[in-house]
Amino acid sequence: MSTLKRFFKDTIIYGIAAVLPRAINIILVKLHTHALPAEKYAENTIFFVYAAYFNALLTYGMETAFFRFFTKEKEKGKVISTAFVSIFTTTILFLVAMFYYIEPIANYFGFTNPDYLKILVLVTAFDTLVVIPYAYLRVANRPIKFAFYKIVNICIYAIFNLYFLWYVPLALKKGNFVPELVSTHFQNNDLVIYIFIANLIASLATFLMLVPIIFKFKIKFSKKLLYKMLGYGLPIMVGSLAFVTNENLDKLLLGKLIGKEQMGIYAACYKLGVFMTLYIMAFRLGAEPFFFNQAKEKNAKATYAKILNWFTIIGALFLLIIVGFIDVFANILLGNDTYFQALAIVPIILLANLFLGIYNNLSIWYKLTDRTRFGMYFSIIGAAITIGFNILFIPKIGFMASAWATLIAYAFMTVISYFIGKKYYAIAYPLKSIFLYILIAVGFAYLSFIYFRGNIFVTFLLIITFIAFIIWNEKKEIQQILKNDR
Repeated sequence: MSTLKRFFKDTIIYGIAAVLPRAINIILVKLHTHALPAEKYAENTIFFVYAAYFNALLTYGMETAFFRFFTKEKEKGKVISTAFVSIFTTTILFLVAMFYYIEPIANYFGFTNPDYLKILVLVTAFDTLVVIPYAYLRVANRPIKFAFYKIVNICIYAIFNLYFLWYVPLALKKGNFVPELVSTHFQNNDLVIYIFIANLIASLATFLMLVPIIFKFKIKFSKKLLYKMLGYGLPIMVGSLAFVTNENLDKLLLGKLIGKEQMGIYAACYKLGVFMTLYIMAFRLGAEPFFFNQAKEKNAKATYAKILNWFTIIGALFLLIIVGFIDVFANILLGNDTYFQALAIVPIILLANLFLGIYNNLSIWYKLTDRTRFGMYFSIIGAAITIGFNILFIPKIGFMASAWATLIAYAFMTVISYFIGKKYYAIAYPLKSIFLYILIAVGFAYLSFIYFRGNIFVTFLLIITFIAFIIWNEKKEIQQILKNDR
């Protein structure tokens, strides 16, 4: 089997692990938007924004460091043990500190109920403790097991969401039995807490399933190795925090500058951009360990170039399809037309996420050359653009400012990463081809959204034309991928 064919096969499995959980999560958006007013949906958004910050902080780049040193060190068990012991120790310290100061921290973060923060801290802790077991499954090329645990996690989350937000309200109306602990929050109209509780149950269950993986190996903690991993990973942590800022600060700023209702509407429509995020996530899950394992091969750079080209092709096609059928997706996933007023952000967010995916591909140069500080620099620059643009323009153009800030930040990060990467790890990417696909997809999406919105015939014609162009332009590469190596 060819290298690219094997890569695509594994990525499809990782794609299922990424797409199915997120697809279920997207379906739950409709349940959430029906059960919660926009202000309460904003509380839900705040919860997951801070969860993203905590996850970046608590993993401190150790996942990527794990991939790097697992492929370099002879004693694999020592790498696994060192990474897990480090994360376990810092997570316990985090739990103790947060619960000791829970009340003032909850007030500072703006939670109306301190229990929200308690649940958030526990969810983050359990999610952090499974980072290394998940990373091991990826680097050991066990995508099916990885997918299984991911799917179980989201199924548990979905089941309890349905129980709390769909079954319990029906049971209360019919006078059926509902545990007093559950019905109390319904009486207080505090339904958002059940989304958080469902998340906690799912995270705990996943933790209990995955932790035994660690104990298959003898504990061989190495302080020397830990220092090396921290030196590699800490710049990634700073970059991750800046990335989370790029992804989430706009929502917090919208809540403060123009109100929680507008923030909730923006956050709900932002979810439609998740289709591109799903694709990027699926790709990254397969690509990251693959890139490290492939690095020693003679044709590694040529392989990276081909992968970026195909990543762009598929991503551009996704962008066109989602924008072309945006009203269909909005009706299916959001349901409540209160949220439709922010649909204009979706094409911009999709393009921004496509640039983010390209940037993730380009980032291989600083990861393979152990110059992870550059990733930190790029993310900080992106965060500065996000903060500045949002503060300046949200009061003038509302949530559209947040969408444009995201696009500008990711596009700029992509450009500077490419040009600096040429100096340290030059890869001959097919830039003309990549820009052509993006340009055609954006042009067709613009026509569909502005002039032919809702016209299914024209939308299909544009999509088929784009696919035909891909097949014609990449016919030799497609034939090569479909063939086995001789």
